[in-house]
Amino acid sequence: MLFDSFSGLLRVVVVGTLAYAAVAIMLRTSGKRTLSKLNAFDFVVTIALGSTLATIILSKDVALAEGVAALALLAGLQYVVAWLCVRSKRIEAWVKSEPTLLMRKGEYLQEAMRRERVTSGEILAAVRGAGGGDLSEIDAVILETDGTLSVVRTSVHSGIDAASAR
Repeated sequence: MLFDSFSGLLRVVVVGTLAYAAVAIMLRTSGKRTLSKLNAFDFVVTIALGSTLATIILSKDVALAEGVAALALLAGLQYVVAWLCVRSKRIEAWVKSEPTLLMRKGEYLQEAMRRERVTSGEILAAVRGAGGGDLSEIDAVILETDGTLSVVRTSVHSGIDAASAR
């Protein structure tokens, strides 16, 4: 349970080092976008890369070459989807969501909150996290495409109107 063999430890060290090097090379060649979380698709790819790396290191059933091929596949698919999004508005609209306005000028937008399944408590936590306390000081709270909540203070003109945000 606590220790099987030195050969198992040696395998983890050797395969882990080589898999780590492969990931580092892939990330360097594929660009910063591979680990971004600009949208849900990017986030899923980042999680899948981590899960695949862990499987390569810990599973004796997955050969290093197979694992590196899986990592390359994930990085390659992410690259292709990002490339297509840059070139096609239709694909971009399918892959990426739009930011959603949840609060405007201290007023909750209940329909948007219900649609996005966000509670007033979560919005208040985001406001507090941004250093705000009084909702009258908040111009907008926006659910971003990566799932984070952005808080826009009243003192900064945001140019956001309810019709343009979903």
